[in-house]
Amino acid sequence: MSTRPKVAPRPQAEPAAVEASVARRWLVLFVVGISMGANYYIYDSINPLERILIEQLGFSATTFGWLNSAYAATAILTLLIGGMVIDRLGTRRAVPAFAAICLAGALLTAASRDPLVMIAGRALLGLGGESLIVAATTVIARWFKGRELAFAFGIKVTLARLASVAADNSPSWGRHAYYPQGPAGPPSWQGPLLLAVGAGILGLLAAAVYARLERPHPGSARAAGAPRPRWSAAALRFNPSYWLVVGICLTFYSAIIPFRTFAIDFFTSRILAGAGGALSEADRVLAHQHAGGYASLLPLSAMIATPLLGLLSDRIGRRASLMLLAALLLCPVYLLFAYTLIPLSIPLFMMGIAFAVIPAVMWPSVAYLVPAARLGTAYALMTLIEQAGFFCLNLLIGRTNDWQHAGPAYLAGYRPGMWIFTGVAAAGTVFALLLRLREAGSKAHGLETVAGTAA
Repeated sequence: MSTRPKVAPRPQAEPAAVEASVARRWLVLFVVGISMGANYYIYDSINPLERILIEQLGFSATTFGWLNSAYAATAILTLLIGGMVIDRLGTRRAVPAFAAICLAGALLTAASRDPLVMIAGRALLGLGGESLIVAATTVIARWFKGRELAFAFGIKVTLARLASVAADNSPSWGRHAYYPQGPAGPPSWQGPLLLAVGAGILGLLAAAVYARLERPHPGSARAAGAPRPRWSAAALRFNPSYWLVVGICLTFYSAIIPFRTFAIDFFTSRILAGAGGALSEADRVLAHQHAGGYASLLPLSAMIATPLLGLLSDRIGRRASLMLLAALLLCPVYLLFAYTLIPLSIPLFMMGIAFAVIPAVMWPSVAYLVPAARLGTAYALMTLIEQAGFFCLNLLIGRTNDWQHAGPAYLAGYRPGMWIFTGVAAAGTVFALLLRLREAGSKAHGLETVAGTAA
């Protein structure tokens, strides 16, 4: 009996990938990446605001954690339905609709200083944001499958990560929004959120351009001749390799995205604690700006590494092996933050490279594990489970930091949270090892062997 790895069959007809010109496919990638990046900016726009919300509006770290947990909660409740809607109605309609919901969420978040209103705005953002990411991911998987798929995923994520870099650095380039009366005046909580509204408008415009580009290819939302997905429990049946990929994405994102929620406050506290002595308001403003710069190194390094790793994966395969190496790279970074004075840039670059492997290697792998007609559901289910991790970790870390009174006066208060992140990363290493063992055996799907072809 042959032990040759089994490769998931590819649909024979995918109009967008077959008929569209190279220029058209890459233009679709660009505008979809811009639309997705707008959602990334809106999501990350609150990260530099933690200390401002605590000091100006009386938030606790737990309340701040709810701003992102509310996003995750509505994403959990709606993602699976959103994925099935994408599969049934097509991405041409879904992308603009979800982009419009993201803009509405940004508007509501900026509308009031009441924490319940802000939480409601973030919940509305979650209603459309993750489904928008699923729709954008589905677009790229169908327009680029077999044509440098992982590289295309990497470019899309690079555009999105650029938005995260902009959000993290907004206290510097958007300092007039944060400090409308100058560094000596009180900071503004609303100005930065209005910048996020502007990003939402740009994202909706990009989504409208994508819908126009998709119009001549009405069949491109689904593989031609493929049956419509059934709304039943059978739609959730996937092979074990898919579920191991889900476990990897769950643990990696739970270890990294909630860390970013609290990272700027942690970095600011570390900078201020290192300075010592009496500090002026200008010193605090400068520390805040430097902390945002440090936090941006994570998406910046991921932004650079993602397309390169995607290109490597397209050329050599070895997807499960790359994932295992990334897991081993991620595990020590939180303890480096907590117990050493090593420059922040070193563990952040380590984290960024590990982070890049998920969109560059794991997301494209789903296209080899799942039939084309079920990609929307598969990506939605994976993202739903990831959001459950975000929901729990954001609240757990916020409550832990409150319990430990973490801040500039007690930097060690952040350590228990770092141990939590380390445990989650260790679980990701176990999933990555199991995927590597499975994909090296007789039940493989080609993740270690299949390489993409050039356009």
